[in-house]
Amino acid sequence: MASSYPVVQHMQVQIDQWASTGDPRATFLRCYALMTNNMLSAIEAGRFQDPAWVKQLLQHFAEYYFQALTQYEKDSPETPVVWRYTFNETCHAGHHVLQRLLLGINAHINYDLTLCLWDILHNDWFTLSPGIQQQRFADHCLVNTIIAETIDIVQDTVIEVEDPRWSILDDLLGRLDERLLSALITHWRQQVWQQALQLIEAPTSEERQVLRQQLEKHALQRAQRICLL
Repeated sequence: MASSYPVVQHMQVQIDQWASTGDPRATFLRCYALMTNNMLSAIEAGRFQDPAWVKQLLQHFAEYYFQALTQYEKDSPETPVVWRYTFNETCHAGHHVLQRLLLGINAHINYDLTLCLWDILHNDWFTLSPGIQQQRFADHCLVNTIIAETIDIVQDTVIEVEDPRWSILDDLLGRLDERLLSALITHWRQQVWQQALQLIEAPTSEERQVLRQQLEKHALQRAQRICLL
């Protein structure tokens, strides 16, 4: 079962710890655990063209989140700026559940995922055949479908449980709110793939560093806009 994987268990331990103290950072991690569980189930079901590569990416992606959390908890200067802002603002009592969720999604997709893809792809990208490169992209895109399939569960078990008032909005909008959130995440993930390729194609480490700084700046700006919703 997907829930038996160490990465999911690690998430659940942290969720339980935060839930016991009422820490609002549990909101995003509950969503992330559901997404990860569904991703692992899709891997087991053979839905991906290269399941080993997707599983490697999934694990490394989670490591980015927990590394940022550890750095933040230690007040390390190495904490990514966008994650420091995200964790700080997530704990702000004035933010509603959807803001807390979007703050985490933004930092993890628009910052972490780009760097994670670069880590996994850059060593052999130019030696891969066009067919394998397309296979990688197709698997990346299939994740969008799995995220879309998970949004209803997130809404029912995370958003509406934490704030029942959102069930009224869900009744009014029907499937529209799920489609909007799915479209937003899909758009972000399409941009992320292109940004990862820009990092891969950058000829020098200096140019990659500039791109990375721009990446964090734009993710931070998105986080700041989320806090104005």
